[in-house]
Amino acid sequence: MLVGAHTAWVLLGALVLEGMVGYPDAVWRRIGHPVSWMGRFLDRGEAWFNSRGGKTGRDFLGGTLWLVLGAAIVGGAMWLVGDALRQMPYGWIVEIVIMATLIAGRSLYTHVRDVQTALAGMSIEAARLKVSLIVGRNTDALEETAIARAAVESLAENASDGVIAPLFWGLIAGLPGIAVYKLVNTADSMWGHRNDRYEGFGKSAARLDDLLNLIPARVTGVLFCAAAAATGQTGAAFQVMTRDASKHLSPNAGWPEAAMAGALGRRLGGPRAYQGYITNGVWLGDGSEDFSAGDIGQGLRLYLVMLGLAAAFLLAIGLIGGQSI
Repeated sequence: MLVGAHTAWVLLGALVLEGMVGYPDAVWRRIGHPVSWMGRFLDRGEAWFNSRGGKTGRDFLGGTLWLVLGAAIVGGAMWLVGDALRQMPYGWIVEIVIMATLIAGRSLYTHVRDVQTALAGMSIEAARLKVSLIVGRNTDALEETAIARAAVESLAENASDGVIAPLFWGLIAGLPGIAVYKLVNTADSMWGHRNDRYEGFGKSAARLDDLLNLIPARVTGVLFCAAAAATGQTGAAFQVMTRDASKHLSPNAGWPEAAMAGALGRRLGGPRAYQGYITNGVWLGDGSEDFSAGDIGQGLRLYLVMLGLAAAFLLAIGLIGGQSI
């Protein structure tokens, strides 16, 4: 059930707050981050229940039960917090702060911009280090074009996982929705790997993350297509997205990545090496697969326009609902 105009206003405030200040380093050093708290909980479950490839069926059950337990704890706690805050005169301020910690718009922009800065300064080693922070593939041997392409791909995919999906589930189910989504997405990041260690234990997290991102990924793709109007490439972005998105190995990542490829007039994807295996990824889009620091900058500009469109959508819901915070 749609929570309503109040939640749209709170999410808009959270998006703006996170965009302005992010998550302060001083706070991180002192108390950590909600995602790091979730990570410690997930680590504990793996230590207890994952045989690391010895018993796949048992691992699957253990991973599933621990994820369900975590979702129940996080969702229940956030429901109680949200209910209490709605009874307080200025509880919406605390809601905004909590939701802002679960959105990663500014941090994504900063990480990708750091890759651009390193490449612009002709520091390949620094660029490899910076891009390794936002992608799962091996980066040790990547050259400039592969580094820049990886950064743009990460920008497109994580625009969905880190921003639009949290906003979507926050709009659908308030604080419990955004918090449970972040737990599942964190579990997928930690456990959702195709190797002996996680084949059984991480399967539930990977499948549930795919399900929760089904709509947000497509919404993100559409938003990137709309953002491409700033450069007159909306038609190309939409054409590439509808043609190539389903070719991606992921059921969701192809939508924002293909839209970004069309908007930039470049090709994204292709083969890549991960820890222990190589994927024969397909190419998304037309034109050259050669990327540079300038292409990262253009991708970042599209990303900012896309965020502006998302903010406008939340504003419209708040205004149509006729309810203030």
